[in-house]
Amino acid sequence: MSGPEQISSPAQLSTLLSSTRIVVVNFYNEWNTACKAIAPVYEQLASQPAWLGVVKFAKVNAEQQAQIAQRYSITNPPTFMIFKNGQQVSKINGANPQQLSDAIKRLATEVESDGSSSGGFGEASSSGGGAWQGASLPRGYTDVTDQVDVRGLDLLNADSDFGGVRTLFETTAPSALAAGKGKGAATESESKKDWIESDVDEQLMLYMPFTSTLKVHTIQLTSLPPTSDDDDDDEIPMRPKTIHLYSNRQHNLGFDEAEDIPATQTLELDASSWDEKTGTAKLELRFVKFQNIHSLVLFISAGDGDGEKTRVDRVRIIGDTGEKREMGKLEKIGDDS
Repeated sequence: MSGPEQISSPAQLSTLLSSTRIVVVNFYNEWNTACKAIAPVYEQLASQPAWLGVVKFAKVNAEQQAQIAQRYSITNPPTFMIFKNGQQVSKINGANPQQLSDAIKRLATEVESDGSSSGGFGEASSSGGGAWQGASLPRGYTDVTDQVDVRGLDLLNADSDFGGVRTLFETTAPSALAAGKGKGAATESESKKDWIESDVDEQLMLYMPFTSTLKVHTIQLTSLPPTSDDDDDDEIPMRPKTIHLYSNRQHNLGFDEAEDIPATQTLELDASSWDEKTGTAKLELRFVKFQNIHSLVLFISAGDGDGEKTRVDRVRIIGDTGEKREMGKLEKIGDDS
């Protein structure tokens, strides 16, 4: 098996990504010591017969191909990116051959076992760490939900009969989808209520601190309320409609407090925002406003319908990671159950 393909233009990379199931790309600099050290290891990895017909390897000189590097937010090579059916599924920063090899093996095994293709909005996919996602990733960004500091999570107005706040960040598919039934599969009789619902009204206030400073591009919100033939059934929880985001707060906001503070961004969702196969909406943020983020407050102020409660099954954070934070400086408010 030949070594990595040298990429000399954006068009060449696009052709490779569109014609190959799995592509691994090494972004490097000629002068970088870590890049030089990992180069022979990468060459050896690319030459293994086990990848023949399943994985193709490429390399990009980040300085010579600045347009490609900028497109994928490459700032500190060596950086390795793994693509499945043209969609980025993993990004590994630094010279870590074992992590890279494990990620490739995991994805190659997945492709060989399911024989399926992914990529569209309605295809559930997995990140390099195996976490379920309800939508494809935007090009150049990764799932950074693992940077959520679960010890500092706080959720206001949640019904205690359902899952706790950490349920939102579970890496498994929601039970409504795992059962293969799609929207409406989960009912109140199910033993595993792996979602959250609001309590006294439709509002929810979620505080998310992060262990690293993030650039947040998109939030994937999954909501799978059961269906009902009765349009007037106010017992059926609603999907979120109006969402306010507040960046870099030291703790959660009270509901009255949130009304007096301008949101960093407000989003309005409707029926067309939700993918009917995965029950996921992609909240595309004004990226310039969500740089250097160490915490987010997500305030659902209204649900879409006439019900009294709002339901959320999963939250995924999509973006890029920066420097690790000193977690001792985080202020934790409320129960983190």
